[in-house]
Amino acid sequence: MDDELTTTAMTIILHAGDARSEVRKAYEALAGGDPNAAQVALATARDEIRQAHQAQTDLIQAEAAGARHSLTLLFSHAQDTLMTVNSEVITAGHVLGVFQTFDRRLAALENRSGGRA
Repeated sequence: MDDELTTTAMTIILHAGDARSEVRKAYEALAGGDPNAAQVALATARDEIRQAHQAQTDLIQAEAAGARHSLTLLFSHAQDTLMTVNSEVITAGHVLGVFQTFDRRLAALENRSGGRA
């Protein structure tokens, strides 16, 4: 068993899982009409994904420098989780942007109509 690979895989899975939880919080905040809380949750999700990606990058750089690891199902799962959750974080960022655009447009319409929306 390759302890370094196992540790790295678990680090990736844990950070990616935390990122997924923060994305969920961001969506819940948006649904509740709180874009500021959504931004905070999304920023946390991005930081968690960055940490997961850094763990993967460190392992790849070590391999490029000569370290050898045997591929495991756990590490494959970690990489799959990282890629999937990274896509979720990117999508949540786009959804937040769309929400903010609609929110600004609605506010502008309300201002023009004197609040009679």
